[in-house]
Amino acid sequence: MENRSSQHSSAPTEPEALTEARALDERAVNQAYRWSGIVFLVLLAGAPLAWWLTQRKPAVAAAPVSPVNAPSQPDRRLANEIPLAPFSDITLASGIAFSHYNGAAGEKLLPETMGGGVAVVDYDNDDAPDLLFVNGCDWPWSQKRSEQPSALVLYRNVGQGRFREVTEEAGLAIRFYGMGAAVGDYDNDGWTDVLITGVGGARLFHNAQGRFEEVTAESGVAGESQDWSTACAWLDYDRDGRLDLFVANYVRWSREEDIEVGYKLTGIGRAYGPPMNFQGAQARLYRNEGQGRFSETTRQAGLIVTNPASGVPVGKMLGVAPVDVDGDGWMDLVIANDTVQNFLFHNQGNGTFREIGAAAGIGFDAYGNARGAMGIDAAHYRNTPALGIAIGNFANEMTALYVNREQLLLFTDDAIAEGIGPASRRYLKFATLFFDYDLDGWLDLLSCNGHLEEEIGKLQGSQTYAQPALLFWNCGQEDGPAFVAVTAEKAGKELFKPIVGRGAAYADLDGDGDLDVVLTQVAGPPMVLRNDQSLGHGWLRIQLVGTKSNRSAIGARVVVKLGHGVLPREIMPTRGYLSQSELILTVGLGKAEKAEAIEVLWPSGLRQELRSIPGRQLVKIVEPSDGP
Repeated sequence: MENRSSQHSSAPTEPEALTEARALDERAVNQAYRWSGIVFLVLLAGAPLAWWLTQRKPAVAAAPVSPVNAPSQPDRRLANEIPLAPFSDITLASGIAFSHYNGAAGEKLLPETMGGGVAVVDYDNDDAPDLLFVNGCDWPWSQKRSEQPSALVLYRNVGQGRFREVTEEAGLAIRFYGMGAAVGDYDNDGWTDVLITGVGGARLFHNAQGRFEEVTAESGVAGESQDWSTACAWLDYDRDGRLDLFVANYVRWSREEDIEVGYKLTGIGRAYGPPMNFQGAQARLYRNEGQGRFSETTRQAGLIVTNPASGVPVGKMLGVAPVDVDGDGWMDLVIANDTVQNFLFHNQGNGTFREIGAAAGIGFDAYGNARGAMGIDAAHYRNTPALGIAIGNFANEMTALYVNREQLLLFTDDAIAEGIGPASRRYLKFATLFFDYDLDGWLDLLSCNGHLEEEIGKLQGSQTYAQPALLFWNCGQEDGPAFVAVTAEKAGKELFKPIVGRGAAYADLDGDGDLDVVLTQVAGPPMVLRNDQSLGHGWLRIQLVGTKSNRSAIGARVVVKLGHGVLPREIMPTRGYLSQSELILTVGLGKAEKAEAIEVLWPSGLRQELRSIPGRQLVKIVEPSDGP
């Protein structure tokens, strides 16, 4: 069923509903608090690698929290109200037989422990989300030969949560050491295209009505052969109606450099090491020129970041969140960097960006230290204009939750105040993901975790190689922390099965209206987790189709208005770690059975509104082509 309605606006200002929400945002300001710290000397013992693997603690430790400055905690009644919403592992039952392959043959090369992602893509336009897994391969110098046929493994959704592998018939059987994926309709022909990153650059596949054709060379997005590309995202940074491409690179890497670094652990031998002794790398930004061609605009756009003393690239990029951080209508880029400062590239609206991560409070932790940042996601998790940016960090480093106020370019890390800090510290976090798993209208937070080194337990008894996921329920309270840790009693033990977790994505895989989850792991099978909640909450699934804007509607802002408030959301599938969630937006309505209105601010600047929309349906909204 397609609904169309429009209300024109000549400027890309924020939706009126977000203005209404500013009053609610003032209450959220009261959640910020400061806690004191004392300085102590960190005593190093053993090799630097052992320190990196087992400690990774801030240079300044937190003082004990007193009853006076302690964050308010949810009461027992609230904890008991965490809903019963279990997830069931249906990986084998769904027909998913994929297992990630990293090509490890004993040399302990860094890329072997960093992949790989998963992308949700409706490649055949049948309105059922398909799953694309990114795989590694044997190293060209290795004598080992695997049975995995391809760097991309595609499963077609055949209905009711079941899948059939279609890699070869879809034209995706290739050999490449893959890392992540980005999906979007870059030529606006109605078919979703795929880009994958990996060791040796990136590769682009054009969707020719259900069969993919590689167009890497002619498109101009290959990068360089020495690139180790990781996170990637489609976005229309210049708002010309065509999707541009951002590709992050991790470090300068080669087998020779890795072996020369020569990380070892006492009693263990050769080990996977940190990126500190590898030189950083630059991102690449490609402007869509149309007709299937891209031009690299990295330098012109201001994305080159180097050490002013040495000229060496600073970034060690693993995650990207394309999001409009200040509500000015232009997509910005927040970058999660491993062991160096995070970046915030603020879009100047003229084809250029300005890096302001440190000035905006995102670059470092509260003590001025860089952390081991992996995955990233951003959302208006308090249903106000305040934006939260969650970043998964290394073991013994809390998940970061940077929050701004009144859409200002100034963030504070509210992880402790919001209830996710201490519970996340122990684990090595990769993907972080905001999604409303219980459909109550409040965005919850998922973390997919796993260590780098298989032998970590021999060095530190509190650490394990395989680790459980973390799930935080958004309790929606105005005062006190937003999030409460969920236990297996409430979400099912299968969600918390320890894996060597990396990527994560969500989609309504079985067509029942709620969001299922896919978690990937290194050198092992993924977990396809069906959401079995039966809470009776209403929901809407919203599919946007751009006409003047990019057809995928990436970057559109949506506000669902209910009788008791507003739910601000954005169309941006780049979430988690090396992964893409579905383009369709799922909005939980809680006890409401309909939305009073759906307001859309398209990337073109056009404002559109639909009124009185019944819940429990997919609403397809097409951008009017006759607007300004």
